[in-house]
Amino acid sequence: MTEPHDVLEALLFASDAPVEAALIQEVLELPSADAARALVQDLRTRFEKQDRVLQIIEAGGGFRLVTRPEVAPWLVKLARSKTKSRLSRPALETLAIIAYRQPVSRPEVDAARGVNSEGVLDNLLERRLVRIAGRKDSAGRPFLYETTREFLVAFGLRDLGDLPKVDGELILVDPAAAAETAVGEADARDTAHADAIDAARAAADPVIVEAAASEAAAIGPASAERAERAAETGDVTAATDSHQQDPGPEGTELAPRG
Repeated sequence: MTEPHDVLEALLFASDAPVEAALIQEVLELPSADAARALVQDLRTRFEKQDRVLQIIEAGGGFRLVTRPEVAPWLVKLARSKTKSRLSRPALETLAIIAYRQPVSRPEVDAARGVNSEGVLDNLLERRLVRIAGRKDSAGRPFLYETTREFLVAFGLRDLGDLPKVDGELILVDPAAAAETAVGEADARDTAHADAIDAARAAADPVIVEAAASEAAAIGPASAERAERAAETGDVTAATDSHQQDPGPEGTELAPRG
């Protein structure tokens, strides 16, 4: 007759996800979840006494049957002989942002990475490493993303508390505030650029240059000398041309004094 330990080992072997204590209790018709955990511990002790290459670990809220670290080099050789799809650097980067700051929206992930993350998020959704947790109560109501149970299993974590500790804190920039700042900086750059263009046009326009030269010639050295005397004596009238000294009709000689 098949013993409960044999059934439990078969369950753990056949399942591609951690088997929870409540499910073990239900399948084996045990009196409680504690009884299921006790059965798991008993099977784990058997494996250790028999020096098996398999062991039972707790991950993702349940139990899994995995190989021991001692046989890892041979498993690595097996894995290298097969074509295996791995997470890219952008995918790992996006997954880390979600894991440490979940739930998080795509605009927040984009702001943290500095690039569009739509394709990366679709890839993580297909791999079931992240899922949509709802919508953010903000403009556009973007989706919120969080990690899944498969994420815990893939990285051998019991829960999110097992995530490696990092120095500092990941600060996510508010996309709306970042957009307003970018618009303000762009307006300032456009204004400065327009002023520079106007100044360059004024310097290159022969009409403006000629008008400025004519104005300077009209002042003449005599007016400049009177301006200097006015500055020294404080006499404002000395610095201005008298109506009796206005140029004559030809514009080259002074009109006769009255």
